[in-house]
Amino acid sequence: MDIQSLTSEFLPIALMILVGGLVLISFMLVVARRYKRCPSNRVLVVYGRTSTGRSSKCIHGGGVFVWPLIQNFEYLSLDPVQIEIPLQGALSIENIRVNVPSVFTVAIGTDEETMNNAAVRLLGLQTTAVIKQAEDIIFGQLRQVIASMRIDEINRDRDKFLSKIQDSLEPELKKIGLVLINVNIKDITDESGYIEAIGKKAASEAIQQAEIDVAMQVKKGAIGVAEADRDRVIEVSNNEKLRDIGTKSAERERAVKIAELEKERAIGEQTAQFERDAKVRDAQRAMRIQVAAADAEAVTGENKSKADMAASNASLKVREAEAYQLSETRLREAQAAVLEAQYLAQARAAEAQAKKIEAEKRAELEALARAVKSQVIIEAEAQAERQRIEAQAEAAAMYARLEAQARGEYEMLAKKGEGLRAIIQACGGAEQAFQMLMLEKMEELSKTAATAISNVKFDKVVVWDGGVGKDGRNATTNFLHSLAGSLPPMMQMMSEVGGVKMPEYFGKLVTENPPAPSSAEGSDAATTPAAKAEAPKA
Repeated sequence: MDIQSLTSEFLPIALMILVGGLVLISFMLVVARRYKRCPSNRVLVVYGRTSTGRSSKCIHGGGVFVWPLIQNFEYLSLDPVQIEIPLQGALSIENIRVNVPSVFTVAIGTDEETMNNAAVRLLGLQTTAVIKQAEDIIFGQLRQVIASMRIDEINRDRDKFLSKIQDSLEPELKKIGLVLINVNIKDITDESGYIEAIGKKAASEAIQQAEIDVAMQVKKGAIGVAEADRDRVIEVSNNEKLRDIGTKSAERERAVKIAELEKERAIGEQTAQFERDAKVRDAQRAMRIQVAAADAEAVTGENKSKADMAASNASLKVREAEAYQLSETRLREAQAAVLEAQYLAQARAAEAQAKKIEAEKRAELEALARAVKSQVIIEAEAQAERQRIEAQAEAAAMYARLEAQARGEYEMLAKKGEGLRAIIQACGGAEQAFQMLMLEKMEELSKTAATAISNVKFDKVVVWDGGVGKDGRNATTNFLHSLAGSLPPMMQMMSEVGGVKMPEYFGKLVTENPPAPSSAEGSDAATTPAAKAEAPKA
C-alpha cells in the first residue's frame, strides 16, 4: 500500500477528528462565555425562561449558566445613591409649616424579595429615573411623618423622628427594590420662627443658669477664702502667742539664771578678797612683829610705813571697789544693750510680719471686692436681660391688645358705615337721612339747650308800657315782636360763625325793602332798616 492510498484513506478520518475537535472547543468556549459570575457589588438578573417559573432570577455572589437564545442577563448596581430632599412648607400636626432639608442614602437591597422587586421595577433604568421614583416616595412619606408630630418633638427628639421616617419609608422603598441606608437631616426650620424662639429661650435659660452657677461658685469661693483667711489668722495668732509666751519664759529663766550666776560670782570674789586680805594682814602682822622685835628703835619709821601701807591698802580697796562697780555697770549695760537689740529685732520682725499680714489681707480684700463686683455686674446684666425679655413680652402683648382693639373699632366703624349707608338708601338720599336723624336728635338737643340756660336766674322782668305808639302797638307788643325777630339772626349766626348749615325746613331769612318814610317821621326813621323774618314753614 503506497503513501497516496494511505493518505486517501486517513484524510477523511483526520478531517472528522479535526472538525469534532473544533466543535468541542467551540462548545466549551460558548459554555465558558455563557457562565456568568456575579461580583459582590452587583446583582445578576437572569431573565427569560427560568426554572423557578418567574420572569427573572436574581443572584448576588457566585455564578450561573445563562442558556443562549432562551435566557439573557443584566446587572443591577448595589452602589448607594444620595438623594437631596429640599422639603419646604410641610404642615405639622399644629398646622405650622416646617422646612426639613435632608439627604437620603438608598441602594438596591440584597434579600431575595427586594432583589426581585428591583429586577421587576428598576432593571434597565438610568440612575436619574431611579432617583426620581425614590424622591416621590420620600417626599410623600416625609410629609406624612411631619404631619403626625409636633414641632417641639421633631426638633427635640431627633431619634424618634428618624425612627418614624425609617418605619414609614422602608416598606415603601422595598416595593421598588430599594433599602434605606442613612438619613441625614440638615436643618429644621419653620416659617413662623417657632423653633428659633425655642432655641433663643433655651439659650437664654442656659445662659442665666450658667451665670447663676458662676455667681454661686464665686460666692462659695469667696466664702471659702474668707474662712481660710480667718483660720489662718487665728492659727498664726495662736502660734505667735505661744512663741511670745515661750520667748518671754526663756528670757525670764535666762535672766534668773544669769542673776544667780552673777550672785555666786560676786560672793566668790568677795570671799576670795576677804581671804586674800586676811592673809595679807597676817603677813603684815608677822612682819611688823619681826620688825618691832628686830628694830624697836624704828617705831616712828614703822608707824609711818604702817600709815603709808594703810593708806595704800585703802587706796587699793577703793580702786578695787571702783573697778568692781565699773565692771558691774559695764556688764549691766552690755546685758541691757543685748536685750535692747533682741527686743528691737523682735519688734522689727513683728512689724514686718504685721505689714506682710496687712498686705495679704489688703490683697485678699481687694480680690473679694473684685469678686463681689463681678457678681454684682453679672447679677445686673442678668437683671437687665430679664427686664429686656419681659419688656419685649409686654410690648408684644400690648401690640396684640392694641391690634385687637383697632380691629374691633374698625369693625364697629365698618358696621356703623354699613348702617348709615342702609339708612341713606332707605330714606332716598343723604339730605332726607340727615333730616330724619336730626328729628331723632331734636329732643336731645332741646334737653341740652334747656340744661344750658336752666341755671340762669332772672330776679324779675319789667316791661314799661307807654301806651299805644304811632304804629298802633304798645310796648309789650313791641317787646314780643323783637324777641321773635331775634331768632332768625341767631340762626344766621349759627350758620356763619359756627359753620352749621341748617336745613331749609327750619325756615330761611328774607329781607324786604321798607316803605319810604314819611316826612312826618323825620330823618331818623328814614335811616333805620327794618328786617322781617319769614315764619318757618311746616
